[in-house]
Amino acid sequence: MNITIRKVSSKKEMKSFIRFGNRLYKGNPYYVPKLHSDDAATFDKTKNGAYEFCEADFFLAYRGKDIVGRVAAIINHRANEAWNLKQVRFGWIDFIEDISVAEALLDTVARWGKEKGMNAIAGPLGFTDFDPEGMLIEGFDLLGTTITIYNHKYYPEFMEKLGFEKEVDWVEYRIKMPEALPERFKKMARIVMEKNKVTIKRLTKSQVNNEQYGQKLFNLINEAYQKLYGYSELTERQIDQYVKQYLGFIDMDMVSFVENEEGELVAAGITIPSLAKPLQKANGELLPTGWLHLLNRLFVNKGDTLELLLVAVKPEYQNKGLNALLFMDIIPNLIKLGFKYAESNPELENNTKVQMLWSAFENEIHKRRRVYAKEISLD
Repeated sequence: MNITIRKVSSKKEMKSFIRFGNRLYKGNPYYVPKLHSDDAATFDKTKNGAYEFCEADFFLAYRGKDIVGRVAAIINHRANEAWNLKQVRFGWIDFIEDISVAEALLDTVARWGKEKGMNAIAGPLGFTDFDPEGMLIEGFDLLGTTITIYNHKYYPEFMEKLGFEKEVDWVEYRIKMPEALPERFKKMARIVMEKNKVTIKRLTKSQVNNEQYGQKLFNLINEAYQKLYGYSELTERQIDQYVKQYLGFIDMDMVSFVENEEGELVAAGITIPSLAKPLQKANGELLPTGWLHLLNRLFVNKGDTLELLLVAVKPEYQNKGLNALLFMDIIPNLIKLGFKYAESNPELENNTKVQMLWSAFENEIHKRRRVYAKEISLD
């Protein structure tokens, strides 16, 4: 039966788009559903600040009356300008085990991009780096994390058969937490602070809110991430959006901020308990009980695994030991909270500045994910 691609044009179709992943991976023990309300907000032009510099459309693949795939087509004009590209992104891509479905979806994105003057297609990528990105190519039998994509093993096989090639890879580490912070690390932390004239800043939730540390954090991220693959600077609207989205549920015992003598935020590290299993129980819905599973993990039973949500160091302070300082500061709290393991979340494979941190601990690279790219034929 022929495959038909239709642009999402109604609330009902968008609901089907958002929930397709749950249908495709039903019963899969490694898939971690995203909250449907979060995806709906991401795709909503009135709620997602990225639409200030992005345009997007969403497509569903049908075989008869059955939905067999989905994909988002996105152009991030700010990233294209920053990196001198004419690239259309494909994101939120899922499809049944049929290469003709994958081909139809990707061809649709390529044509959509070509009509808008693009000459290359790449993905999986979202609107910005704060959306899920990178197709899983190793680690299919491992539980996903809060912010990453899970996909079947046949996905990368189809991509290569369709002529897509590696654009960039990320790796993910599983790190065993030490039973105690070694004394040499404590000494190293003191040396780093003295040499760079920085101090660790202990904050309460009210200080974070009242002294605008959320805005300071994301301004720092804009500086720290500006040279990372595909990054586009966050706008004030996006910063306000992410402050509300991320900082509301952060446990301040799992956060480290570092300031210089002028009181400027120069480094930050944020960790959270792994929400993978609570998200599986919620299955994309906060109601009726999904929110209970999430709150329990965040504030009561944190489990034994944490996720390293983000690390950011001001460019002029990079390669000066501040990455290590963040974790030397926070590790005693994490040990006290009962964590045994840490998931690094995706790190660019050539980001040795961060990866050097893990060499001090028992660790393994256990997942790898990839952005695939291809030129768009101009015929």
